[in-house]
Amino acid sequence: MLTPQTIDRTVALALEEDAPWGDITSQALLPADATARAQLVARVPGVLSGAEVFAAAFRLTDPSVSVDLHAADGERFESGAVLATVAGPAQSLLTAERVALNFAQRMSGIATLTARYVAEVAHTRARIVDTRKTTPGLRAFERHAVRCGGGFNHRFSLSDAVMAKDNHLAVLTAGATGDALTAALRAGIARLPHTMHVEVEVDRLEQIEPVLAAGAHTVMLDNFALADLRRGVELIGGRAIAEASGGVDLDSVRAIAESGVDVISVGALTHSATALDLGLDVVVGA
Repeated sequence: MLTPQTIDRTVALALEEDAPWGDITSQALLPADATARAQLVARVPGVLSGAEVFAAAFRLTDPSVSVDLHAADGERFESGAVLATVAGPAQSLLTAERVALNFAQRMSGIATLTARYVAEVAHTRARIVDTRKTTPGLRAFERHAVRCGGGFNHRFSLSDAVMAKDNHLAVLTAGATGDALTAALRAGIARLPHTMHVEVEVDRLEQIEPVLAAGAHTVMLDNFALADLRRGVELIGGRAIAEASGGVDLDSVRAIAESGVDVISVGALTHSATALDLGLDVVVGA
């Protein structure tokens, strides 16, 4: 998903945004021939994501800047760990600094938060997955970070799979359930290629059987109370993937996983992750 082409294209845009007419501070204050060496240092423990993106910010600014990565994506680290060393022309190094850090901090924050969710459900079969609640234009980066933290990805875009949510059903059936819901879904599914995955969101137990009868591959149990969630898993009975969604946080995810669901989708992985505190420290006298 996070290809070299995607990295270069997005990082180049970020660099252009940050220095559209050059870095006038570095150009005015630093001699053109000055060199510097700096270290990417972790201020807090975490899980690394975005190492190659960090490196790309310097490479695209100035190919003569060298980046030596000391940790790989998905690797855990402690506070004080040196994650990378950067060396080269000082003007170029400082021009790329903020963009490089922004990507590494954001992605590592997502990876670190994801790892906390994954740890909470490790004793169950449930997968932690992300959602489309991502920063526009940065979905590939943020979803890569989720995988670095041990999570999994939901559909990447609207083009990847069918997901009939409550608003789709409201338009499609005007609130009807039972046979009317089954018939409406079957008619749509009949127009799809046989390889297309179909997921349907339900918000009450009586919708489950009609959705299964229509041929859904995944049933999303949205905002169910725990007792209803357990009952929903029983009703699905392995005939489809059981996914829980809505109101998931670190306090609730363990109990949700213990209900027996196969998948837990968590929008907070990307929309509420805090950037991890990483710093780029120039090594004086290097």
